[in-house]
Formats: sequence, structure tokens, C-alpha cells
Amino acid sequence: MKTIKTDDFRITSKINIKDLPTTVDIQSNKKELKAALRDVSKDLAEIQNAMYAYGKYSVLFCIQGMDTAGKDSLIREVFKEFNVRGIVAHSFKKPTDLELKHDYLWRHYIALPARGKFGIFNRTHYENVLVTRVHPNYLMYENMPGIDSVEDVNDAFWDRRFEEINAFEKHIADNGTIIFKFFLNLSKDEQKNRLLRRLNRPDKQWKFSSDDLKERKLWDKYQMCYEEVLNRSSKVHAPWFNIPADDKPAARYIVAKILYDTLKQYTDIKEPELPAKEKANIGLYKQELENEN
Repeated sequence: MKTIKTDDFRITSKINIKDLPTTVDIQSNKKELKAALRDVSKDLAEIQNAMYAYGKYSVLFCIQGMDTAGKDSLIREVFKEFNVRGIVAHSFKKPTDLELKHDYLWRHYIALPARGKFGIFNRTHYENVLVTRVHPNYLMYENMPGIDSVEDVNDAFWDRRFEEINAFEKHIADNGTIIFKFFLNLSKDEQKNRLLRRLNRPDKQWKFSSDDLKERKLWDKYQMCYEEVLNRSSKVHAPWFNIPADDKPAARYIVAKILYDTLKQYTDIKEPELPAKEKANIGLYKQELENEN
């Protein structure tokens, strides 16, 4: 199997999204990839257990991609070995009435993981510069001062949103949240194949919506918006990773390996030791338990 290098997937300079690969040859078959993913997932679970006990860091796992990119199944497979107490997942859909009464980042802020936990954002705060940019009429529901029509949504508005999102991430990173952002980069041809598979399989048809075809017609506009997201918000403290997503098993393994290779560098994450007094009396505690009637 080809060695996975984190920096091969990290966005570190200005990109043209058409130049980013949607496939990658890691010289392995599906069975080998499944076994490798299981091993890395177990290693990640051990780090998470130590992180839970250590209680000083949290991890925010952000995943974005076009419909059928494989977000749900990737989350399921990468985190399969985790203890449920240490992980919380959120899938951000259409904002509720309560959420619309707050600023657009509010629902994301209150969903952030506590120290010691992994938080998964399946679709993220970046929907606010992706979906709303493709469909600016959605912004009217936010009832913002000075935004009375779509014509009021100008370049300055989007510049401010990117500044706010970058500031949000810098704030939480400075306070102990380790941020990962993964763009599942799916080709248009592969999306077509996956949509057809859904339609051809009765057990998968429930996943299909006619809206999928409407959004597919806006493919180029979405790609333009993703390109700007990657260029304007991949930071040292909150990097974006381009994950070739045409091959689901490969994408899952690459994401898990990036997580593990990054987190193992935090050498301070380890289970805390017992206080000296408790440690000195371990023999007495054992004896007390062993002598119970």
C-alpha cells in the first residue's frame, strides 16, 4: 500500500478546483483498505480515550461535499471503533425557527464538542457561504439588518462572512479545539453513477430526491463556491484537506490516516496519573478489596 502523506492532501496555497484530483491510486484493493482502516480506527479510538481522560483538547471534524460524496458512510466507518461517550455528531440541515432568531454561527457554536470529545459536523458552518451563495434568496429567512432583498447581498457581505468564519475558527483553536476540515472531492461523472445506483436499488431509493437533480444542474456554481472556500479559509490552525472521493474505501482510509498522523503529534495527550497519595496506597486498596467477605 502506498504511504499516505498528510501534506499531499492539505490545502496550503491558492488552488484551482479543476486541478484537484477526485481519484488517487494508493496501490491497494478494497479488502486491504478495509483492514487498514480498521487498524487506524482502533489507534484513533485509543487517542480519543486518552484525550477524554486528559480533558484539555477537543477535536472538531468538519466534512463537506456534494450530494452522494459519501459523507455519512465515511463518518460511520472512520469512527466505528470509538466509544460513544467520546463522540457527538451533528448534521446541519435547514435552520429551525429558533436558529433563525440568532446569528448564523450560533447553532454551530452551541454544537461544539466539549473538551475531551470529538465533534462531527456533517455539513458545517460553511453551508453559510456555499448553499446560501448559490441560493442567496435563503438569506432572506435570516432577517438581518440592512439585507432587505437579494440585491443587498454584495461582495462586501461575503467578505464579512469569511472574516467571521475565520475568526470563529481561530477563537476555538486558540482555546483547545483541534480542527480538521475535509472536502470530499467528487467528480460529476461519479455523482451521476451514484444517483443512478440509488434509483436502481429499491433499498436505496429513499435516499433520492428530485432536488438532487436540481442541485446537480448548479454543479459549476457550487464548484466555484467551494474553490473560494478552500482558498479563503484553509489556515494553519484550521486546514482544509482535499480528499479524492470517487473511491469510497480509499477516501475513508485517507481521512482516518490524516486524523491519526496529526493527533499523534500531540504528545501531551495521555491519561493523567493518580495523585501521589492515592498511588502510594494502591497496595492497601487492593488488599481491602481482596479481603472483603
